[in-house]
Amino acid sequence: MKPMTDTAARTDDRSPGFRALVVDDEVALAEIVASYLVREHFDTRVAHDGATAVAVARDHDPDVVILDLGLPGMDGLEVCRQLRTFSDAYVVMLTARDTELDTIVGLSVGADDYVTKPFSSGELVARIRAMLRRPRAVPAAAPAASDRPAPLTFGPLRIDLAAREVFLDGAPIPLTRTEFDLLAALSARPGTVLSRRQLLETVRDGPWVGNEHLVDVHVGHVRRKLGDDPAAPHFIITVRGVGYRMGDPR
Repeated sequence: MKPMTDTAARTDDRSPGFRALVVDDEVALAEIVASYLVREHFDTRVAHDGATAVAVARDHDPDVVILDLGLPGMDGLEVCRQLRTFSDAYVVMLTARDTELDTIVGLSVGADDYVTKPFSSGELVARIRAMLRRPRAVPAAAPAASDRPAPLTFGPLRIDLAAREVFLDGAPIPLTRTEFDLLAALSARPGTVLSRRQLLETVRDGPWVGNEHLVDVHVGHVRRKLGDDPAAPHFIITVRGVGYRMGDPR
């Protein structure tokens, strides 16, 4: 396959409308991942450095970004930080280092998932497909007001599941899609303990294969944004050895 330029598009007439951006300075690897996505009918762009990746993301508005952690110059962490200022794309971080610290650092800047090199491109695409089964935004044809579920309230916290909006003391709280989906899963069943695997499979819409403690990092993000002290939580309560539950609405 002939290598393509950093911003070259790859698609076909059967594309379902999903857009992907592959960012890796290993040109051959980026080409392989891109070819798998094209085979799955994604409109795919490729970038080999951080600055180009951010520029392409602004122009291309991808649904998912496959992002190498170890980019030269502007590394994957900084790219992810910048992406999160203007994009709600799913971010899958690629890393050659399989350590808990690297995973936490990558997720802390807004990545949704991570894959350790070497990896199966087929498995990567399957995980991306599972993520994209979740809605990216509120549907254009919103349901009538009478058909919409009432927002859930937990003291000063209000969660509008239909609009995918969260407010604390009336102020909007910006959450990534993964963070919102975790909060939605817990708030939809207040008082019910959900295991880490149950939460991940709800968010991923399918079986989860990987480190279940991935959910702890995302829950930590939500808690920080809500000002919820894990030592004395008001909203998300840890059930040791099991998972998490939401306090009763009131």
